[in-house]
This record gives sequence, C-alpha cells and structure tokens, in this order.
Amino acid sequence: MKKYGRTFHLPTSPGATSDDKIMASLVGLMVDDLVVTEKMDGENTTIHSTGSHARSPDSRYHPSRDWLKAFAAGISPNLEDGERIIGENLYARHSVAYDALPSYFLGFGWIVDDEVQSWDRTMTRFQELGISAVPTLYRGPYRDDLFEGIARNLDLTKHEGYVVRTAGAFDENAMPECMGKYVRAGHVQADIHWMKAEVVPNKLAE
Repeated sequence: MKKYGRTFHLPTSPGATSDDKIMASLVGLMVDDLVVTEKMDGENTTIHSTGSHARSPDSRYHPSRDWLKAFAAGISPNLEDGERIIGENLYARHSVAYDALPSYFLGFGWIVDDEVQSWDRTMTRFQELGISAVPTLYRGPYRDDLFEGIARNLDLTKHEGYVVRTAGAFDENAMPECMGKYVRAGHVQADIHWMKAEVVPNKLAE
C-alpha cells in the first residue's frame, strides 16, 4: 500500500492555505495536450489489489467508507499488484452537496508501478473495470489565459475547483510539475469537520 501524493495548488488558486504546497512553476503544464477535470469534494481514496484505503493507508474506520469498501471488493480482484486506482469517495456530503452523481466513487488516476498513466489509457482501464471518471472540463493545449478562463466559468456554489494535468504519462514523483489544482476561496464552509458530523449521503442520478 502506498499513500497518494499531494497535488500542489496552482499559483492563482485562492483556496491555498499556509499548510498547502504551491507549484513553483507552470512550465510542466505548458504542453500541447492538457486535461482539466472537476475537483470533486470527497475523500481521496486508493483502490489496489488487496482492498482500498483513504489518503493515509492506516486510516481508521469511518461509516462513510463502508460503501467504498464494498465497491472496491469488486474491483480489487481485477488489479495486478502494481496497479492503483485513485479517485474520490463521494458517499458523504462535505462542503459541496451533489444530487446526481453517476457513482459514489469517481476515478481520476491510474498508477502502474509508480507511473501515472496517460489520460486516454486511464479512461480505457476505467471502462474495463466499470469505474466512472470525474467530469472533464477541458482537453487541449496550454495557453496563457486558460486557467483563469476555466475558473471564471465555475459555479462556485456547486464546484470546489478543478485539477489540471498533462494528458501523457509521467512519473509519480513528477506530480508537482505535471499536475496542479485550483480550489475556491473559503472552500470548507461547515463549522464541524465532516468526519465528526452525522453522515449525510450525497445523491445518485436517477
């Protein structure tokens, strides 16, 4: 089991706090093929060949993870030892309420032997495994006004932000250069942390 790395904030991300890491440069994202996806307000989760875990492999029990563990039990037998599926456990409502999710688990990464696989290969693998992906907001080349334009088009009452990555494969150690996130200002709007509050499930699409 391996902990999934941190996604650094874009320099323009208003939701970055003093505890967050910020990308030192955008050079790694100045490529001809970028993928921008919606940043979902859930719990980062890894599914591997022997089960699943939240961001920390030694996470304690929480009732919001029951559905995910049952879901992962159907995925894990189909994974090789070096494969990890990364996504968001969206069962419990956090700061953003969802009312039409395709699944309580939405994937955004496929790692094989410490290499983050290309977006196209990841989508193919998700189809094979029956995994729904996070929504894609943009696919195309980098341009100077791209990130600001995507941020302006977000509905900040419904969207936490977005994540940008190079569409090609890259080493997991290169995540700070090849991925970045934009998070809305004041994202956490509840007085009580979701893990200490009553579990309120998000809603699935009819």
